[in-house]
Amino acid sequence: MAFVSVGAFSATKARVGAASSQRTGAARRSSVAMMAKSPSVPFMDVPPALDESMAGYVGFDPLGISSALNIKWLQEAEIKHGRICMLATLGWLVQEIYTFPFYPGAPHVPTAAHDYMARWNGPLGQILLFCSFFEIMTTPAVIQMVTGESDRAPGYFAFDPLGLGKDPEKFKKYATNEVKNGRLAMIAIGGMVHQAWLSDMGVIEQLKAGKFFP
Repeated sequence: MAFVSVGAFSATKARVGAASSQRTGAARRSSVAMMAKSPSVPFMDVPPALDESMAGYVGFDPLGISSALNIKWLQEAEIKHGRICMLATLGWLVQEIYTFPFYPGAPHVPTAAHDYMARWNGPLGQILLFCSFFEIMTTPAVIQMVTGESDRAPGYFAFDPLGLGKDPEKFKKYATNEVKNGRLAMIAIGGMVHQAWLSDMGVIEQLKAGKFFP
C-alpha cells in the first residue's frame, strides 16, 4: 500500500508539474505576443487589428483608429484615396509640361485654375458627378465586405485589363506596391498643392529655379 501511495503521489505530482509547465509556456507566449512592437514605431505595441498579411503592413496606427473603426473599411478608404492621389500627382506634373491647344491662356499652376474649374458647370463638377456615381454603384459591395457577407478584398474591383495579377505572388507584390505608392502620392499631392499656393510656382518651375522654400 505504501508503494502504491508513493507511486500515485509521484504520478500526480508529475501531472501537476506538466500542467504548470504548459501554463507557464502559454503565459510566456502570450506575454511575447502582447509585447510585440510595431515595425514602424518600435516604442509602441502592434495595433491588434493589424497583421502582416495586409498589403503594405508596417504596424503603424499610433492613434488607434483601427481599433475604433472597421479595418476593412479603413483599408478600402486608404486604397481608393491612394489611387486618386497617384492620378492627381501625375496630372499635376503633366499639365505643367503640356496644355491642350483649345485652352488658350491657361493658368501656369493648377491652383490658379481652381476658381475656373470649381464652377458649378465646370470640369470639377463633372468629375464629382462621375465619382459619385461610381461610389453609389460600388457601395453595396463595400457594405457586404464590412459586414462579412462576402470575402471581397478591400479595394478589389476585378479591374486588371493587362492581366498583371494572374500570378498570386506577383499580385501580392503589386498590391503592396500600390498601397505604398498611394501613401507617398497622398503626401506628395498635399505638398504640391500647398507649395503652389504659397509660391505661385509649379513643381517643375520651382525645381528649375532652385526655389525650395516659399
